[in-house]
Amino acid sequence: MKIHEYQAKAILAKYDVPVPRGEVAYTVEESEAAAKKIGGSVVVKAQIHAGGRGKGGGVKVAKDAAEAVEVAKKILGMTLVTHQTGPEGRLVQRLLIEETLPIERELYLGIVLDRETGQNVFMASKAGGMEIEEVAHNTPELILKEQLIPGQLLQPFQARKLAFGMGIPATSVNAAAAAMIALSKAYDAIDGSLAEINPFILTKDGKVFALDAKITIDDNAMYRHKDLLELRDLNEEDPLEVEASRFGLNYIKLDGNIACMVNGAGLAMATMDIIKYAGGQPANFLDVGGGANAEQIKNAFRILLSDPSVKAVLINIFGGILRCDTLANGVVAAATELGIKIPAVIRMEGTNVELGQKILRESGFNFTVADGMKDAAEKVVGLAK
Repeated sequence: MKIHEYQAKAILAKYDVPVPRGEVAYTVEESEAAAKKIGGSVVVKAQIHAGGRGKGGGVKVAKDAAEAVEVAKKILGMTLVTHQTGPEGRLVQRLLIEETLPIERELYLGIVLDRETGQNVFMASKAGGMEIEEVAHNTPELILKEQLIPGQLLQPFQARKLAFGMGIPATSVNAAAAAMIALSKAYDAIDGSLAEINPFILTKDGKVFALDAKITIDDNAMYRHKDLLELRDLNEEDPLEVEASRFGLNYIKLDGNIACMVNGAGLAMATMDIIKYAGGQPANFLDVGGGANAEQIKNAFRILLSDPSVKAVLINIFGGILRCDTLANGVVAAATELGIKIPAVIRMEGTNVELGQKILRESGFNFTVADGMKDAAEKVVGLAK
């Protein structure tokens, strides 16, 4: 689950990471009140779940509250397009009004799971304010790393090693190290899957602050953090993905035109691969799970057909807990209710496969029953064209 910058900073502040003074604003009036409360020069920052906001015109400095009002009028309600939003952009519905700080240096801090080692890794770099992916690609030697031992936070000696490695002056090393340890504490406490401070700044008077913050929380751990559920902003998520989550379906929209419905993440990945191998493009990842019922199947099918880019559907099911006849009944019910107009190819194996195929053939719909995954992929790619 992604959250906004102002929400991430509230979490970081709770664990003693220094953050600038700031307030969230949903209206121009609230922006003015926040700017007056902070006083002096402020930064007006669009709050969307995407990077590159400054380049897209979503971050502006205002010298006083009056100028902050004019900036807020321009940013609030705009469709902000960045390299992470895609050409459709995101509607700006809230702002962060924040104090300006005298920046001496911009640095980078981040924590992410290293899937090769199965451990979280703490990263730091003196190349702050830049896209970390570009730094990793062009100058990987500038990224310093420390592995976090499972069940432990970043250790003081690791934090000091990173601080000196980034060239932080000796007079500010202790403050920087404390902020790094606090970041690891926050990441651990909320079951984060990503935490970034970019830039992590050193001010002209030797203080450190998280000038920007990005946090992603592990969805699988949300049952332990029901208090954080209120941070979810559905306006920032794909509507079909939000709809799928209501029915316990794992759905991710992609750019192709062949919809996929599969039970099991591994089989879903293999299905997308074989569609690509056959010359097609998958329109989504959809795992209905091993124990899906007819109602979930119907809703999954409805969500697939709600995507206007879909030209054909491939349903690839291995019947175990989810029996093939249950699948077939759900598909027929969805097709009846929705009046399906596009071709659907179904490949199924496992429990009650003959009964499931019989239900599909006698449904009155023009379903194509495939013999194996390769045959299914070739048929659906052909039909999509």
